[in-house]
Amino acid sequence: MITKEALQFLDDLIANNNTEWMHANKKRYENYKKDYHNFIASILSEMKPLDPTLEPLEVKNCTFRINRDIRFSKDKSPYKTNMGVWFTQNKNRKNSPGYYIHFERGNSFVAGGVWCPEPNELKLIRKEIEFFYDDLEAIVADKTFKKEYADLTRDESNMLKKAPKDIDPNHPAIEFLKLKSYTASQKIDENWFTQPDFSKKVAQKLIPLKPMNDFLRRALETED
Repeated sequence: MITKEALQFLDDLIANNNTEWMHANKKRYENYKKDYHNFIASILSEMKPLDPTLEPLEVKNCTFRINRDIRFSKDKSPYKTNMGVWFTQNKNRKNSPGYYIHFERGNSFVAGGVWCPEPNELKLIRKEIEFFYDDLEAIVADKTFKKEYADLTRDESNMLKKAPKDIDPNHPAIEFLKLKSYTASQKIDENWFTQPDFSKKVAQKLIPLKPMNDFLRRALETED
């Protein structure tokens, strides 16, 4: 679970998102970081037995820096006011499939898959779907997956309007092939994060994503 002190730090950071405040609260940030790492370690201990591909992961492989990249953003706030955790199935591959946990006031969720793959990676995923779309269809149709996630993410920003280049627009899996990212997500109650059994509960929420991640990993790691 996340400690109340860690959440209070994030709440105070929302109201004081500047370097002066952060420097004045360096000790609090150090304590927050320890809580953040302990939080990750607790979830990892629940996830590794459920997905053996996560076994090589250490806490340091699952963290995000608190500093925002503001180079191309209109919002120049220097720090993130959310908490993110990423468990990847292959720590040596930049866009390996994985599981994501996000805490943010009013917008907490869990997710998984591959987000915004590089063009060559997207081509590999689509190739796998072209030939083995029945595998992906079975994964998405699974009753546990349907109950937790309903479907892959299909908002307008994540869908091509037409078939990708060199793909038959009449392919039976064309609605999968038009996706730009291959993810699924669901909102969760932010009050969960402070409950003692959070790690166990969130692991059970994430693990239905494993078959999808396995399919995507197979696509990305299969030699041509």
